[in-house]
Amino acid sequence: MGALDHIAYLTGEYPRATDTFIQREVAALRDLGHDITTCSIRQTDKAHLVGKEQQEEAARTFYVLRAAKSPWHILKCHWRFLRENPRRYCSALKLALQTSPGGLRNMAYQLFYFAEAAVLGQHLRENQVSHLHNHIAKASCTVAMLMAEMSGISYSFTLHGPDIFFAPDHWALRKKIEKARFVACISHFCRSQAMSFSAANHWGKLHIVHCGVDPQRYDVDRVQSKNSLLFVGRLAAVKGLPILLQAIANLPDLSLTVIGDGPDRRQLEQQARDLGLADRVSFVGYKSQTDVAGSLKQHDIFVLPSFAEGVPVVLMEAMAAGMPVVTTQIAGIPELVEHGVSGYLVPPGDHLALSETLEKLSKDPELQHKMGAAGRARVQTEFTLTTEAAWLSQLFTQYAKGSAPNVLRPKNEAQI
Repeated sequence: MGALDHIAYLTGEYPRATDTFIQREVAALRDLGHDITTCSIRQTDKAHLVGKEQQEEAARTFYVLRAAKSPWHILKCHWRFLRENPRRYCSALKLALQTSPGGLRNMAYQLFYFAEAAVLGQHLRENQVSHLHNHIAKASCTVAMLMAEMSGISYSFTLHGPDIFFAPDHWALRKKIEKARFVACISHFCRSQAMSFSAANHWGKLHIVHCGVDPQRYDVDRVQSKNSLLFVGRLAAVKGLPILLQAIANLPDLSLTVIGDGPDRRQLEQQARDLGLADRVSFVGYKSQTDVAGSLKQHDIFVLPSFAEGVPVVLMEAMAAGMPVVTTQIAGIPELVEHGVSGYLVPPGDHLALSETLEKLSKDPELQHKMGAAGRARVQTEFTLTTEAAWLSQLFTQYAKGSAPNVLRPKNEAQI
């Protein structure tokens, strides 16, 4: 790969059933010839290892906290970097203290991140890693930034949102952008938020790299299943599931399958019972990527009533499978879903609007088919895994050579 041949990937927990897009991105970069070492701050709960792919990735991943259980190992890692370059080491410590959001507890966390940074840096050095890429720009990205300052190994990160945009100062987003070699923003909306929290002289390294899917993975030979809805996601308030349950309470012909798990599962199951939906709503927990693909084929309409999102990969998967989608008009979602063409966008939190839309679409199989076809075409044009991985690969390589591309993203595949 020329100037950059060994990259490490880092996130807070890897692999997770809710972040399979990261795993697929890693696989696509490996297919392009990159040597990728995967790292994670914490070990993933076994509930997330729902398929062979996750299990294999977990077995080959380096876990920072597991390695940091030995105080002697932590001291050895820190002594290496202090002895090697005292100026860099002290600069990293200063950066950790400067980026603390304030308070004793937060300062303690910063020192933990600093301790983890040396452990991570030692592992990357031992494996001759030349660049680190982070996903989810919160705590793990803080570790990445401090590691880069301490070791001299460069880093970049993929910025998703939306939660980090609620507390950009807490997570030192401005400083992370400043210190990063480049930032991959998942949408124009995401990039605009990054611009609002960073200095103008760093805007040129904010590129748009969509999360992508492989359309060939999803069967568009759909199985008609009599007005069945599908939701896939984390069972947490931000996903808006209480609104969806309210919306279908007065639509007796509709059934709903909920794939996923999370802190609100019991509460949501109780709400379904209270609304008399127990026989029409199935909570089935986490499923493997293969099982999710099968469920996309066997349901009619995909629904994601979230209050805050980036550009949900699960929407791309549904559209790739030829499903019409009903979701909310927020953040970067309109960059993926064209209202009235590939699906419907409804106001977030409005269960009446959601109910009316679902009733309308469920009664029109021809429209469902038309929207599904339009959605798949949209994903094939702008959100394919191979194209986005090739663009990210180009960013890695060109920045390593010191020739940063001066475009937000390629206009067509010929530019990659």
